[in-house]
Amino acid sequence: MKCWLIVPAAGSGSRFGGERPKQYASLAGRTVIEQTLARLLAVETQALVVAVNPDDHYWPSLDILKHPKIRVSAGGVARSDSVYLSLQSIADEADEMDWVLVHDVARPCVRVADIRRLIETLSAHPVGGLLASPVSATLKRVGGLQGPTTSSLQTAGTVLETVSREHLWAAATPQMFRFGLLMKALKGCRDGGVSPTDEAAAIERLGLQAEVVEGHSDNLKITHGADLALAEAVLAYQQQQQRER
Repeated sequence: MKCWLIVPAAGSGSRFGGERPKQYASLAGRTVIEQTLARLLAVETQALVVAVNPDDHYWPSLDILKHPKIRVSAGGVARSDSVYLSLQSIADEADEMDWVLVHDVARPCVRVADIRRLIETLSAHPVGGLLASPVSATLKRVGGLQGPTTSSLQTAGTVLETVSREHLWAAATPQMFRFGLLMKALKGCRDGGVSPTDEAAAIERLGLQAEVVEGHSDNLKITHGADLALAEAVLAYQQQQQRER
């Protein structure tokens, strides 16, 4: 039984802003994608498949793509399309029960120890699961604006209720599922015109349940430009922790 890693990296990162997609933004002396791939290459897997936009002219300039474990797949319009195309690219080599770990390219701070714990914890599970962390923020359900506002400030709406955070977890990646199940789940979404936000959502559509493995909350996702400074601080903190051990 083998483990495969897939990194969908074909997105434009429209919310990030900037002159280039967020995966090519500079982070602690390297690009975001290089930081992410360096973490993943420390994990024992069969191969690391990176789904890249065919028109991406930044990717060919990276030295890390020469690593023998890195393969390239064409990316799709949506994240789920990129993952599905990556699965197809390894279909001749992967078995139904092989593990596939999908990781966000914009999560460069994931801890290798967390990934290894995910694999070890779910090694005998029939379906799979994901890294996640319990929600700590106070959550508000917000409705649309009701009538004209007297304030000059732009608001997002009105608080309808405070939502209990009990049993709520923030999903992260990697998300790890059996090759055959993930392929079936994503194909079903494609055939049904559904674009799941993550792999676990696609698995849920099959009536299956994913297991949650707690990971560190510093496995943050870079979405906006300001997130780069936070990610750099996290990387520095993690390096300091390693030196002190």
